[in-house]
Amino acid sequence: MNVVSARMMADSVATGLADENETENEDKEREKRLFRETKEQAASDLTETLGFYERKAKYKERKSNVSDLSLVRFISAELTRGYFLEHNEAKYTERREKVYTCLRIPKELEKLMMFGFFLCLDVFLYVFTLLPLRVLLALVRLLTLPCCGLSGSRILQPAQVCDVLKGVIMILCYFMMHYVDYSMMYHMIRGQSVIKLYIIYNMLEVADRLFSSFGQDILDALYWTATEPKERKRAHIGVIPHFFMAVLYVFMHAILIMVQATTLNVAFNSHNKSLLTIMMSNNFVEIKGSVFKKFEKNNLFQMSNSDIKERFTNYILLLIVCLRNMEQFSWNPDHLWVLFPDVCMVIASEIAVDVVKHAFITKFNDITADVYSEYRASLAFDLVSSRQKNAYTDYSDSVSRRMGFIPLPLALVLIRVVTSSVKIQGSLSIVCVVLFYLGMITLKVLNSIVLLGKSCKYVKEANMEEKLFQNPPSAAPSRASSRAHRTKHTREPAGEPEEEGLSASVTTQPSRSDECPAPQLPTSQSDQFLTTPDESEEKSLIQDDTELKHRAPDKDLLEIDRFTICGNRID
Repeated sequence: MNVVSARMMADSVATGLADENETENEDKEREKRLFRETKEQAASDLTETLGFYERKAKYKERKSNVSDLSLVRFISAELTRGYFLEHNEAKYTERREKVYTCLRIPKELEKLMMFGFFLCLDVFLYVFTLLPLRVLLALVRLLTLPCCGLSGSRILQPAQVCDVLKGVIMILCYFMMHYVDYSMMYHMIRGQSVIKLYIIYNMLEVADRLFSSFGQDILDALYWTATEPKERKRAHIGVIPHFFMAVLYVFMHAILIMVQATTLNVAFNSHNKSLLTIMMSNNFVEIKGSVFKKFEKNNLFQMSNSDIKERFTNYILLLIVCLRNMEQFSWNPDHLWVLFPDVCMVIASEIAVDVVKHAFITKFNDITADVYSEYRASLAFDLVSSRQKNAYTDYSDSVSRRMGFIPLPLALVLIRVVTSSVKIQGSLSIVCVVLFYLGMITLKVLNSIVLLGKSCKYVKEANMEEKLFQNPPSAAPSRASSRAHRTKHTREPAGEPEEEGLSASVTTQPSRSDECPAPQLPTSQSDQFLTTPDESEEKSLIQDDTELKHRAPDKDLLEIDRFTICGNRID
């Protein structure tokens, strides 16, 4: 019994110990769980506390920075702030070059304007001096040719035919101008209001440009129709309509210039000079219409030629105004000093507008001032090339095409005004007229010699001597002529060589075949498209058009005249 009871007591003691161990383990796990939860709670509380302190630190720092931004510190920072221009050296160097270019523009522009002015003066004096002598020599040749027995040669050379046509046109238009009453025109314009006269003057300027553009084409068509080789004598009848068209053009353009001179005369004689001021302000409107457009070198060349022509025409108009006013005041020299300030004001405004316009055009389009020397060389090349043996046009016609300056109407108006203002009576007056004519011839010869010397210098500096010995350019054939030319050659045998001869051209004047035969017109694949195109020709035409588009901006200045469209667009 004692053994059993002892064993039972040992079992109970072991069971109690096991229960106590389990209880202790549960207590330990509970304590660990509580410790872990407490630690996590403490960590989260610490994170929130740190965020609070960080926000508080940032707030204090911002508050301290705001307190440091005082007015004194701002002013001191503005006074001591620095920067370095050499960090953008290329930009400032370019700006400086633009300023230097603008400062060089007046000098280079006036050099071109002065050279162009004397070119126009040379052409203008040619109408009064050498043209009458050339017409007289042509008439003498025409009258003495039957006596010489030269029946097989030309009656007149092409240049002499053109001179005779110019002389006949001038004589007919001069007698037609006698039916235009200048005094009635003056009083009719004087009775209009200022606004009407301003509008009329603007319309006259536009009409003058249109007349100049179409007038030179009319004269060129007349000259070529009269001098081109003709197989039948009946073909000479076509000269008659061209001649009457040229006479009508010169007469209408002369009336237009006379109305311009009359309007300017009314502006000079107005009491408050308001009309003269409005006309001068019209020049500044030209700046607005030109400066803010995209210009290339060819476009600027056209504008420069137009400015030269406009300036010379204005000088002649001012001369006409002075002559009419001096006649009204019985040639009193004191009245000339009354007109002198207004004349100087008109000239100064014209020069100022041209300088400002060209300066800003070159600035906005990145054009250097050296381009004006190229323009001057191109004008000089026309003068030098007209003195060559193979010249294909007269120098006066070349200037007319290049600048749009046609001297015949302007000379006709000046002759009409001078003959009506100056009365020639007695032998002494005739002697004075002869001496004046000899003086004009002397001036013309001296001016031509100086211009020819300067032109040779400019052409040599521009390295353009080789172009003087090249063949004259020939115009592209028209659709009908190329079709006839193609039909003619398709009918020839394949192995037969082409016939050599003169090609029909609308610009090349006929010359003597023994000295300088005229070059044949170049034929290209694009001309074949005018008849019956095939696939290969279409491909070549597309390729030629693509190349032409790429070559368009690089057009030579010698091919640009006053009325050539050079793609003046606003991008």
